[in-house]
Amino acid sequence: MALPETPLRPREECGICGIYGHPDSAKLTYFGLYALQHRGQESAGIVTSDNGQIHEHKSMGLVSEVFSENDLKRLPGTISVGHVRYSTTGASNILNAQPFTARHRDQFFAVAHNGNLVNIRELRDTLEKSGSIFQSTMDSEVVIHLLASFGHLPFEEAISETFRQIKGAYSILLLNHDKLVAVRDPNGFRPLCLGKISNGAYVVASETCALDLIEASYIRDVEPGEMLIIDQNGLKSFFPLEKSSPSFCIFEHVYFARPDSDIFGLNVYSCRKRMGQILARETNIDADFVMPFPDSGNYAAIGYSQASGIPLEMGVIRNHYVGRTFIQPTQSMRDFSVRVKLNPVRSFLKGKRVVIVEDSIIRGTTGRSRIRSLRASGVKEVHMLVSCPPTRYPCYYGIDFPSQDQLIAANKSIEQIRDFLHLDTLHYLSLEGLVEATGMPADSFCLACFNNIYPVAPDTMFHKLALG
Repeated sequence: MALPETPLRPREECGICGIYGHPDSAKLTYFGLYALQHRGQESAGIVTSDNGQIHEHKSMGLVSEVFSENDLKRLPGTISVGHVRYSTTGASNILNAQPFTARHRDQFFAVAHNGNLVNIRELRDTLEKSGSIFQSTMDSEVVIHLLASFGHLPFEEAISETFRQIKGAYSILLLNHDKLVAVRDPNGFRPLCLGKISNGAYVVASETCALDLIEASYIRDVEPGEMLIIDQNGLKSFFPLEKSSPSFCIFEHVYFARPDSDIFGLNVYSCRKRMGQILARETNIDADFVMPFPDSGNYAAIGYSQASGIPLEMGVIRNHYVGRTFIQPTQSMRDFSVRVKLNPVRSFLKGKRVVIVEDSIIRGTTGRSRIRSLRASGVKEVHMLVSCPPTRYPCYYGIDFPSQDQLIAANKSIEQIRDFLHLDTLHYLSLEGLVEATGMPADSFCLACFNNIYPVAPDTMFHKLALG
């Protein structure tokens, strides 16, 4: 299993959505995935159960590209699970698109997974030695093989035993012919919430924004270490896994989650504004205006502007009609990929002192191109504020910056990063300030990408690859 190259920016992991008990389950799941598109843009899929008859459709691309009206009509059933994917383990191809499906004896399973298993190599080796044959390179398939190995047990016990073998980050939806199962790891790394639709149907999704779109009422979060089984008898909750301290991924609030979602009981929009307000408290910069690079730093920039009194302006304009791919420019068209998405308002920027608010810096190459564009527009001073601490350590739990040698903050000082980006000032939000913005205790979160303290130790293979 090869880990992918570190991206220019942090990339989303995956989004999952499941429906139980609605005649239009596939269509509701489609809209749920639409709301979760920001969590993965490589592939999308939906599997339904119609009185035990299984139907599936998945492909590479965005939700709107993968599903047509006719595709959804071919997905009848009252139970469904759906998935949008960005690969954090496994290559980006149709074999790794989810939900992953398999038959074992008289059982059918579909699995949709958000997260990353950190004992994947150990589990795969053990299963292969016992005769398992894997169809994909994604860790989610391990769940199916483990379920099959415990197939002699009653369903609830088989589920429990399966997840007792697994270590790492997982929010998982599992469908069989008559049940929808939701499982969240004991640390609660990734979000998962439960809702109810007006006709009494249940919905489980990565974020509350998916519930909003299909007009479902939020009930509660699926608890860390909790398993929910939803079937004709209603909803059953149990906690078969060993208890652990919560380790919520704080990067959900920094970057991943939609600002209109409530994650880990916190509103994302409000958290990001508070990050900007605390940045204003930690810095003292004299500038003409503050601006984000849309859309990443928008909400922290609002908070910073309100707290500092420096006006908020949109000094660069985003092209919202850029597709997933476009005709590639020639080598001479330098920085085209940056300019096709964001274009500076040159006459407005000329001669100005500007504060840029960003949510993160991973490799620094995108930021460098953007600053170069501002300088070319005649900006007098460029000060950058980042609404999280320096990202110095790899993530093993589902965020795609696994290789430490490609994290700029792991290899350069803040002063060196400032000079690399051609900035007048660079300031990162302190770790204490980031935690304060959430209003929760520091020990509620996984902060490993900032402080190198990992709640769940990865296996040796992961650790070696992460070091580059």
